[in-house]
Amino acid sequence: MFKIIFCRSGGCCLWLAMKPGADFRGFTPYALGMKPSKNKYVLGSAALFVLLLITTIIPGTVFAQQAATAPVSIRVTEPSGASISHAAIRVVPSPDPGPAKMETDEAGQLSLNLSTGSYALFVEARGFKSAATHIDVQGTKEVQIVPVRLEIGVSGPVVTPVLELTTPTDELRVSAYTKQENLKLKVADLKSMPRTTVTVHNEHSKADETYAGVRLADVLGKLGAPLGHDLRGVALSGYIVATGSDGYVAVIALAEADPTFHSGEVIVADTMNGQPLDAKSGPFKLVVTEDKRPARWVRNLVSLELKSAK
Repeated sequence: MFKIIFCRSGGCCLWLAMKPGADFRGFTPYALGMKPSKNKYVLGSAALFVLLLITTIIPGTVFAQQAATAPVSIRVTEPSGASISHAAIRVVPSPDPGPAKMETDEAGQLSLNLSTGSYALFVEARGFKSAATHIDVQGTKEVQIVPVRLEIGVSGPVVTPVLELTTPTDELRVSAYTKQENLKLKVADLKSMPRTTVTVHNEHSKADETYAGVRLADVLGKLGAPLGHDLRGVALSGYIVATGSDGYVAVIALAEADPTFHSGEVIVADTMNGQPLDAKSGPFKLVVTEDKRPARWVRNLVSLELKSAK
């Protein structure tokens, strides 16, 4: 919004405001540098200047404000290319606000309005294997298409018991794209593996905490995860989805978990300060020492899934 005042000196001043109803008294006048003149074209030049200002600067500012979010269309299909309706969609971080139902429509699509940034996307549907991928939302007006193809799996509903649990469990389930069979670990199993102890500062509790447990890399190594010298090329697209019994999810790159590749430690802890983890945090807890905030320290850890973005 703008306001033009013709000064007594014969010049012209312009006030600018970017919100309707703004109080012009707080804005600095921008003089057009016009001196009293008998030239009849002076007023016309000022009008032309204002017109150029309106058609260039102001629309650009408005667009910048509108580009904070962008339309995204998630389209889910099966290998044949046919659409999959009622596929469950989960986006992390969650859209705010989001639709009442996070699932595809009859055409296999779900439309969202997301803020610009990076997201983890998880898709599940009856009779298909679940899928996870990464999307980067760009601040554009055009709809960003995110195609997801689900591979055919065991018939029947896709059951994800991890997300249905409301209380901690004493078993940690580990799966990896490198092997068909899964791994189920008890506290006693972790006790028999090579142990690692780390001391970290918990920003939430404002206290130093000492955790003991097993490196995430050692756990994944039991399923043939590409680590050490094998962690190169396409293997670098690997990532781990860590899930708590309440459905809380955090994603960690495979390279972050490999101590030969990345500094710091990522461990599956079972004790804190020399004591077994309590019911609020354990029996298993994922601890990432290099994170400044413990947002990826998944408590009541019940599932670790090694996936590949390729």
